Amino acid sequence: WYQRRVRGPYGRSINEAACTAEGGKWVKFNSFIEVLSDIKTESACKTAARSEGKNKIIWEKLRSDDDAERCFVQAPEIHCDEAPYTRDNHLGNADNFGINNERPNASRIEIDLPYFPSGDVKRCVFRTRYNISTTDYDGWNTFADSNNNAEVISNDPKVDVFGDGNGFELALNTAQTGRTFQDRSHIYQILPRTAEMAGKTIYNLNVRGKRGNIVQTFPATEYDFIPNRLTVKENDLVHVQWTGSNTHNNRNDGDDGEGTGGTDRSNIIEMGDEGANYPKPIAESKFWEHVKSLTDPSADGTDIAIGLASAGYYCSKKGTDSCSADHSLEGRKTKINNKMNNAPASYFGHVLKFTKAGGMNYVCTRNNNFSNRSQKGSLWVKN
Repeated sequence: WYQRRVRGPYGRSINEAACTAEGGKWVKFNSFIEVLSDIKTESACKTAARSEGKNKIIWEKLRSDDDAERCFVQAPEIHCDEAPYTRDNHLGNADNFGINNERPNASRIEIDLPYFPSGDVKRCVFRTRYNISTTDYDGWNTFADSNNNAEVISNDPKVDVFGDGNGFELALNTAQTGRTFQDRSHIYQILPRTAEMAGKTIYNLNVRGKRGNIVQTFPATEYDFIPNRLTVKENDLVHVQWTGSNTHNNRNDGDDGEGTGGTDRSNIIEMGDEGANYPKPIAESKFWEHVKSLTDPSADGTDIAIGLASAGYYCSKKGTDSCSADHSLEGRKTKINNKMNNAPASYFGHVLKFTKAGGMNYVCTRNNNFSNRSQKGSLWVKN
């Protein structure tokens, strides 16, 4: 609420009646992701709304006490879904068989990244939290004033199950019965779409996990593609990209993996059956014959395959409009290391467009370690 139209102090009330009783002024806010400052009139805003297929664009006041209305993009509705069931501390596949007709996968959520009609580069933050709770007390009606109240819950309580004054001690730590175990924030940029990307669904194909074996990476996971099984329509787009590090530290927990310790590397090379481990030579790959790049339109399928196989160390076979010849397969004087040690840790990749239905299984040659860890995936394009 406001006092004398100065921003603050803010009241404690969360509804209009309580705010009025507190002597404040109730101000309503519109949630938005972008103000379209170039649009100055309501009619122009309505025209923009009719041409927009992704977001809801409206002409209103951002705040109920503002003097003027503006054209802005409303924030999308909150996505709320039930997490798939797993047993406690389980790092394997979850009980999500049948979701999108896929085989069981590790717990995950698929979300839509925001789309900004202005076409401006946007710097965004993604925050993820892992909470844990118990039903030993009413969590919806128990608050901080119950801290250290043994009548609500206590540490390592003794339970008299026999009724003789004796009993068993429970392993229960009240510091963990309602807390956030993980709270991670990640910063990323959303780049404007090109004209050929407009109105298309773009899937992100990335790499998750980190260097190490299953024990060393806990509570994270070993390297994997995400999604590791992706099926798209022929008119959909796929942005293949990933990030990595040259200086990560497992804090003396171990650093199992291939190549230089403390470094991440990934690549994508077509292979035959998903149970195999040998990739195909690029010259024998058929999938890339029907793939184009919207981020490097002059690249052909072979150029794209070479870039993904080398994590961008070679940006093409001979050079393209976006790739200088001295960084190409035929132009680089120093060849790629067989463990990819001299390749980049992160790769911008390509936004892929498909000209024909088809598919491939693929493998990462650096991290796929038979019987220890698997970094494989499949990409299928349907009519």
